[in-house]
Formats: sequence, structure tokens, C-alpha cells
Amino acid sequence: MESNSYDFTAIRGIQAGTAYYVIMVPLKVVPRLFRFDDEAVPAALRAQRVLNKARVPMIARYITENPSEYILSSLCASVDGEMVFEPAAMDGPLRTVGKLRIAMSATILINDGQHRRAAIEEAIRDRPLIGDETISVVVFADRGLARSQQMFADLNIHAVRPTKSIKLLYNHRDTLAGLSRDIVNQIPLFRDFTDLEKTSISNRSLKLFTLSSIHQATAELIGKARGNAVAPTDRDLTVAFWTEVIRNMPDWQRVGSREVAAAELRRDYIHAHGIAVQAIAIAGAQLIKARPEDWATHLAKLRQIDWSRANRELWDGRALIAGKINKSKNNVRLVANVVTRALDLPLSSDAKYVEELFGAAPNVPLKAAS
Repeated sequence: MESNSYDFTAIRGIQAGTAYYVIMVPLKVVPRLFRFDDEAVPAALRAQRVLNKARVPMIARYITENPSEYILSSLCASVDGEMVFEPAAMDGPLRTVGKLRIAMSATILINDGQHRRAAIEEAIRDRPLIGDETISVVVFADRGLARSQQMFADLNIHAVRPTKSIKLLYNHRDTLAGLSRDIVNQIPLFRDFTDLEKTSISNRSLKLFTLSSIHQATAELIGKARGNAVAPTDRDLTVAFWTEVIRNMPDWQRVGSREVAAAELRRDYIHAHGIAVQAIAIAGAQLIKARPEDWATHLAKLRQIDWSRANRELWDGRALIAGKINKSKNNVRLVANVVTRALDLPLSSDAKYVEELFGAAPNVPLKAAS
């Protein structure tokens, strides 16, 4: 082993018959110790994806804005060069603990975590004190480009992003997410029939709403985005609004009283889907602004809307594409326009533009002919 080397306290493990090591690296050392392939190198000659530069500032801000709470998962790296492990003992439990010496001439390539590495470099510039904190790195011996590419594929092929609902459920920094959780807990129908984990509801599910759809709708209602402060008045207004909406949605009440299954409602009605929940909130925000004193009484007009999928003249192309619910931004706006009309409110210029793109006749009835 050459005299110029990096020395790390390490734990040795075995996977697939091959040794690997876990080391702790100070954050300030990460940028100069680990490199990733230049984006100018063709994809076939790289061992990981091109750096998405838009992601890096987001991760860096997360680190710098949460200095007492941030958490970073391990980096994974391959060492192309001389690497020697010196165990603390030849026998017993300490034989897997020792010193890992990596030649300074070796190339240490990031297999997984290049965005974290770049974000660490950016975060240290803004908050140098975190440089003495550490991140764990899983180190493998480099066995060529093909193996490094396979490692990247293996590390990412089974990765599953958490659903939006479960991220909202567990995010205690975002006050808007907290408001959405409070609403679900305070309103009995939401509490009993909201799926807190999934973003879409399966055909046979007993649930009627998702936490993510209630969150999106609530953000529309109070005009708040992620990171905005939520006032107590926002909470009171939101609970009052959804309570009044439920009072004027008889089919939702029937699910609450177990007279009809949520699955049947989803099969037959538009209002049993997130697109309608969000549309009601968009129109509701306009109603509250236009009639701040008596908005609640006007929600009785929600009963005028025929939400049945069978009302094809109203819903085809607006909420249904080829017979299936479409949740695109324009489709949400088109459904919101129906609710806006039912509440006797004028369409905004943006709403009119979407309506013109849709090409709907302005006098399409809200209820199908009996």
C-alpha cells in the first residue's frame, strides 16, 4: 500500500460473496473525495444518470434550513485503485471492524447519491459549520464500467417513491399538510372514509377520499401553497366549508351512513373522485370571496348538479375521457366551471379560456333530461 492514503474507520460486510465497507466521511471532505461522471460523457460510458441541477438547490436548502433535523441516507461509491482493510483483531467480533486505507491515487466514483453529494457541497458554502458532521458511505471495490452501471441499475430499479398522501401524513414541517390532517380528523366523514396512504383508490376500497386530494382542494380553497403559514382562521374556515359541502352532498352522506358503498359511488358518479373535490374547492374559493357573509347558504345549489356518469352531455370530455376520469389541470378547471355555474358565479377569464378550448356549449344543462 502506498504511503499517501486516506484512512477511515470502517466496518466490513459481505454481500454476494464480495467484501464491502461502511465508512463515516466528514461532509467537508465529500466534494473533494468523491467525483461523478461528467455529463459530457456519453450515457453508455457513464455509471449514473446526468446530474439534475434543479434538484441540487432543493436538497441543499433542506439541509441548511433544518440544521438540527436534516437526515441524509448513505452514499454508495466504487473505488478504482488500491484499497486495504486492516481489522482491529484477527478473531472475534472485532475482526469486522478496523481501518480502511484507500490510495490517494485511486478514483472514488459515486454509484448512488450524486445529487446528495452536490447538495452537500452547496450547503457547506452557505453553512460551513456543518462541514464537521458526517455521512455514511458504502464502499465497494470497482470491478469495471459494466459492474458500476449494473450497481446503479440494481440500486434504483426497485426504488419506490412514497405516495403524496403518505408524505403529507408524515410531514410535520409543512403547516398546510398539518391543516389537511386536522381537517380529516375533525370532520367525521373525512375521518372515516379518507385513505391516508394512497394517492389513488382501488376499485374495491371502502374509502371515498384520499389525503392528497383533500390537501390539494384545501390549498385551492384558502389560496395557500406549500410553505405558507396557516392561520387559525384558515382552519376554522376550511372546516366550516367542508362541513357545509358535505351537508349538501346527499350521496356522500349515504356513504357515511353505510347506505351505499364508496365503490358503487365511484363507479357511477363524478363527485366520488378527487377531481370533483378539487373543483368544488376552486369554486368555493370564488364563492367565499364574492359572498363572504352568506357563502354557506349558497352551497345548497350544489344539489342542482347531476354528477352521474350517465349524464354524458355534461361530463364527456370535461371529466371523462374515453369513459375514464381524467385529472388533468384543464379537466379540473372544466369541472370547477360546472360548479361555478351552479353557484351562480361568473367564470373568470382563465376559466372562460379553458371553456373555449373545450368548445362546450354555454347552455349545457347541469341536470340530465328526465
